[in-house]
Amino acid sequence: MFRALLVVCAVLAAPAAPAREAWPQKPIRYVVPFPAGGIADIFARIIGARLTERWGQPVVVENRAGAGGNIGADLVAKSAPDGYTILMGSIGTQAVNVSLFRSMPYDPAKDFTAVALVLEAESLLALHPSVAANTPAELIALARAQPGKLTYGSAGVGTTSHLAGELFKSMARVDITHVPYKGNVPAITDLLSGQTQMVFATMPTVLPHVKAGKLKGVAVLGASRSPALPDVPAMAEALPGFEVNNWIGTFGPAGLPADITARLNAEILALMRTPEIQQRLLAEGARFTPMAPARFAEFVAAETAKWGKLIREVGIHAD
Repeated sequence: MFRALLVVCAVLAAPAAPAREAWPQKPIRYVVPFPAGGIADIFARIIGARLTERWGQPVVVENRAGAGGNIGADLVAKSAPDGYTILMGSIGTQAVNVSLFRSMPYDPAKDFTAVALVLEAESLLALHPSVAANTPAELIALARAQPGKLTYGSAGVGTTSHLAGELFKSMARVDITHVPYKGNVPAITDLLSGQTQMVFATMPTVLPHVKAGKLKGVAVLGASRSPALPDVPAMAEALPGFEVNNWIGTFGPAGLPADITARLNAEILALMRTPEIQQRLLAEGARFTPMAPARFAEFVAAETAKWGKLIREVGIHAD
């Protein structure tokens, strides 16, 4: 009995394990794996400014572009999971590149913690006015009548605009020719001049040209019609199951503590729900779907499976 009492006293007298200090206590790096000015960079800066204001610690956006986003994503994957280095990932870095590149520096399924979906940028199939089609059904009929003659531009091999075209070819059973460019701007420039006939692009990049009458908006590429173009049908109306959205979201390294993950998720969701951001998304043809971290992880896994299947079937490689 006496010996047992000594043991109890020793345990009670032992110093408690130090608690993890409150987070954040120093600046946070928000890595954007793309150049400045794109949608990932813009919204990382919007979110970063809010977090800086809310938490009193700087959230510094750091652009680390290259290799389709792999360079910046790899930096975060190999960082300490302490909440001081986070990523504005994309459909490319988190779901497409793993199938597109023969060699990857990180495993998107194992090396990250999914935090929050930020937005989905709706896409639009836009045609040059000279193309004799005004609906998805008319375009499919025209492409079948002229196999290989219609061309579509993209922002490059393996980009969402390329994969959307390949998905359309597969589901519509048509033969159209891919013309890759180094970015959306030159692809749309050539489309406007009639060098190509169509583009599957994120809505903000082509919507102004459609509204100006320089291009024809034929189909929204999401699962349903867009409030930005309510009279334009969704491609899914002609090809059930067709859906392409270019999305971005926040990730941390694998092992990011659950409390930090939850706090980041709550802050991002609160910002994206504000009337100012909602109005901006509506005007630009984008949307926000609130997701808890676990649901976001499931979303990423489904996107990875979907695009991996198409990439393998078509045989696309970026290296």
